[in-house]
Amino acid sequence: MNLADLNKVALAMVTPGKGILAADESSGTIKKRFDAIKVDSTEDSRRDYREMLFRSQEAMSKHISGVILYDETIWQNAKDGTPLVKLIEQAGAIPGIKVDEGTQALPNCPGELVTVGLDKLAERLKKYYERGARFAKWRAVIDIGPRIPTQTAVRVNAHALARYAALCQAAQIVPIVEPEVLMDGDHDIDRCYEVTQRVLNRTFQELRVQRVALEGMILKPNMAISGKKCPKQASVQEVAEKTIRLLKSCVPAAVPGIAFLSGGQSDEEATAHLDAMNKIGHLPWRLTFSYGRALQAAPQKAWSGKPDNVPAGQRAFSHRARMNGLASTGNWEAGLEKQAA
Repeated sequence: MNLADLNKVALAMVTPGKGILAADESSGTIKKRFDAIKVDSTEDSRRDYREMLFRSQEAMSKHISGVILYDETIWQNAKDGTPLVKLIEQAGAIPGIKVDEGTQALPNCPGELVTVGLDKLAERLKKYYERGARFAKWRAVIDIGPRIPTQTAVRVNAHALARYAALCQAAQIVPIVEPEVLMDGDHDIDRCYEVTQRVLNRTFQELRVQRVALEGMILKPNMAISGKKCPKQASVQEVAEKTIRLLKSCVPAAVPGIAFLSGGQSDEEATAHLDAMNKIGHLPWRLTFSYGRALQAAPQKAWSGKPDNVPAGQRAFSHRARMNGLASTGNWEAGLEKQAA
């Protein structure tokens, strides 16, 4: 493992003003998104849609530092035969790959899940590296509900995240460590804070046990936020302050950067929360975004599967990427949304 090189890639992924596009939706998830815009989800339509994003020169070169790809996408070529991985590199961004294989029910823990995909991961990582991937992603899912999460679910998922991260670094690939505490449910922000603290503490404990070099990884956590069904939604300022306090109590300063997931927040909410945190400032790590839906909902709708709509889709993508780029340096203002693409 060459830690200096891993650290260089990790720092590039959290370049101020840039963030990560999560374009790693599974075939099932992207089908749901395409159904909503009345587009058939085929290998070609998924390719065309993603090619539109990767060819958005303005967004990709100015505001996107890396792209997380799904297994299907990393092997695909653009319509003109150029590998999609090359389009990402040509725009100055870093190709990455989602390597987990989804979740399964966790035995003896009703309602809880464990992420799978460690078997043969070392071999898969070698092939992904040869194809151009320089970072990877693995998502653990922790739900909040009556009597959950259990200690079992927290420990098992943290252990798998650390195993994955160690295998990535051995393959010279930067791991994005993503323990996601879901915002579904009616819990308040303090319950989210308390569960996320437990999850992050356990995750870093496991990373240390498995000798993962913190300088060569990126953390992708949820924010401290009210559950979607909670009658009292925390303000932008409260989310920012509590999330910063939480991270300072759990995340070692050696980690180069934190790239938040949007986790079901609306486009503008995700941007406003990131901006408010960066306005607080004085942090040991860089804070940016690794958004999927919050970057893609607008371009998907504008594109709607029609070749004629590609420019409109690219404008919508560029706008969201620019807004989040500004938020990653604390320079976003709500008024800028009104001058939308």
